[in-house]
Amino acid sequence: MTFTPIMVATTRNGDQFFHLGDAASTEVETVAETGDLGPLQASLDAHDISNSSFLPFLAPGESVTQLVATRGRYRGISIAAMLIPSNDTFFAVNGIRGPRGNKSITINVPAYDAGTELNDELCVSLPGPGCNGDPGPLSTNGEGYIYVSNGIRGVGDLDANLLDFNNPVAQIVIRRIGKFDEDNDD
Repeated sequence: MTFTPIMVATTRNGDQFFHLGDAASTEVETVAETGDLGPLQASLDAHDISNSSFLPFLAPGESVTQLVATRGRYRGISIAAMLIPSNDTFFAVNGIRGPRGNKSITINVPAYDAGTELNDELCVSLPGPGCNGDPGPLSTNGEGYIYVSNGIRGVGDLDANLLDFNNPVAQIVIRRIGKFDEDNDD
């Protein structure tokens, strides 16, 4: 699986993109079905919830490093991206507090199904490499709640032997590297 561009955000303590078992917000639905992070970013900005940065597409086996400043009321770390090709699958780190002292935290992140679209696995409705379909308008035919994804089952055009994934789908390491100078935090 490939990850669409990835959002890394520092969020206020307690703020989360989603809750397991709840219906996905329109913003999370958009990320999960199309990989578009714009509406999620706009919502975070409108509510003064985060400071965000974006990372490029990430192919299987690749890794990326992102420096993030957490301070003041922005102490939580949230990360989100769509898995492609998929109907409505995404991965996320959901408002975790960074480590204290000279320590690191390793998080093995599962894939989540947004529950917003029928998992037909048909290329005509899947964006991304291998399909390049048109995800069309946001759907209402899914399960109705966010849950840990069952992966690719090979019920449509996707070959489960090539594209199925076992959770976790990402490993995130958060390491504290020191304090930023408040006057020069670029």
